Amino acid sequence: MHKPNDLNAYQLKDWIHDKDEVAVLDVREYGQFGEDHLFFAVSLPYSELELHLGRLVPRLGTRVALYGDQHTERAVRASAQAMERLSYSNVHILEGGIEAWKAAGFASFAGVNLPSKTFGEIAEHIYDTPHISASDLNALLNDSKQKVLVVDGRPVPEYKKMNIPSAICCPNGELALRIGKLAPDPDTTIVVNCAGRTRSIIGAQTLINLGIPNKVYALENGTQGWYLADLPLEHKSNRLYSQDIGVKDLPALRARSQALRHRFGIPLVDAATVQDWIRGETRSVFLCDVRTDEEHAQADLPPTVQHAPGGQLIQATDQYVGVRKASIVLCDTDGIRAPVVASWLKQLGWSVFLLEDTEGLQNLPEPARHQPVLKHTRVLQAEHLPEFLVQSPDILLLDARPSLKFREASIAGARWITRPNVSTELAGLSNRSAVLMGEDINRLSLLAHELEANDYTNIHICVVGEGFPQDTGLQVVSQEHMPDESCIDYLFFVHDRHDGNKAAARKYLEWETTLVAQIDERERGTFAIQSA
Repeated sequence: MHKPNDLNAYQLKDWIHDKDEVAVLDVREYGQFGEDHLFFAVSLPYSELELHLGRLVPRLGTRVALYGDQHTERAVRASAQAMERLSYSNVHILEGGIEAWKAAGFASFAGVNLPSKTFGEIAEHIYDTPHISASDLNALLNDSKQKVLVVDGRPVPEYKKMNIPSAICCPNGELALRIGKLAPDPDTTIVVNCAGRTRSIIGAQTLINLGIPNKVYALENGTQGWYLADLPLEHKSNRLYSQDIGVKDLPALRARSQALRHRFGIPLVDAATVQDWIRGETRSVFLCDVRTDEEHAQADLPPTVQHAPGGQLIQATDQYVGVRKASIVLCDTDGIRAPVVASWLKQLGWSVFLLEDTEGLQNLPEPARHQPVLKHTRVLQAEHLPEFLVQSPDILLLDARPSLKFREASIAGARWITRPNVSTELAGLSNRSAVLMGEDINRLSLLAHELEANDYTNIHICVVGEGFPQDTGLQVVSQEHMPDESCIDYLFFVHDRHDGNKAAARKYLEWETTLVAQIDERERGTFAIQSA
């Protein structure tokens, strides 16, 4: 196995903005990535690299740039080796990591989904998307003379966490298909909200671009703005969009969306052409089904077609597409939702196509899957864990659940472990027998492989459930002494804003509204917003 090529920060900056494909992968853990990373970087932590690599970087010849920081050089090198074992042939490492990037005068950023969130701020400015404050919306909702519909454009699980009173959940990707059922009266004022800003803006502007007759607003600062205005939020609501779509309405809805397709110049592509692109191995192609979870689950589509609900594909494109300048091919079954999603992706700077139909996709090659070969590892069923630990009191007990769950409660004597900290966390220990406890068998398998590479010869994998560790009957302790900086898989910056922390909410909104001022001209030039 040859040593990966290094590249410097100036070369990487040119790669990001030239005409050829490139995957810029930050292999640090999620919390580390979210505190400080490159604008166009994709988060692919070493702890789960092989699990998502084939989906995010499907073509083995893609130019790849890996990076971390001065504390994660080992994980970066190990990631490069893992990619080369999987036959990726064009892997490079950013010399000096993110510190060298910043030393070269290039900006780095906190947060997640940077391109999409920055795009939302630019789109609001260029389109002059109408917005309404939390206090003004509250006044409308309390005015019996006003007809107001609040639409929450987030996925259902997010909506259920907290929502504006009276709001109905209709994820942004579904608006083109379902808004007529939600607001049949053109005199109804529609307000679209999310947790912060981006999906409020994109959802409202989607309805305006579609030309619906209603007055439409984006709720300024979403549920956070509502909370900061000292207005009460609801929790665990279940007001969801209607599943019923009148067949007689479909032609008009389709015509409206197709008009948007023509306005933004979105080309159609057939299955045979897509197959040629993929088999030709000269371009990265991402096939995305933008429909609901239920529709995708019932569809007979090959694994090559990933489920990417339309609103989230716009909001968090980097979670579905890991290669800049790749081709994105969207499909639905109605010709209504995909054109709207495509109109936004094109403005985000992507090369995007609409699939004419899904027939003929069945013979596509499946995404690469990785199953580590484990020689010294066996599975231990969770119900047998207490008895096993009583019989093996000296075995190392390694808890690989998310760090905050470990910190809240763990079995006495357990250590928190994640793949990149194996060598440091277990340094100096002579014991080569361990139990790995976690929530996902695939992540545990990668971790077991890491332990075997560190000469562990007796490993037991145990997949635990929601009741763990209390349901074991063993001594349970709190790990409150574990400092935040050790929780490298958790991004406090993003999550604290939803936990009753008004200072964190204000900080997050300030971060979001100042993103545009932080990017350079080459980064801004990747967007192609068409407001007229």
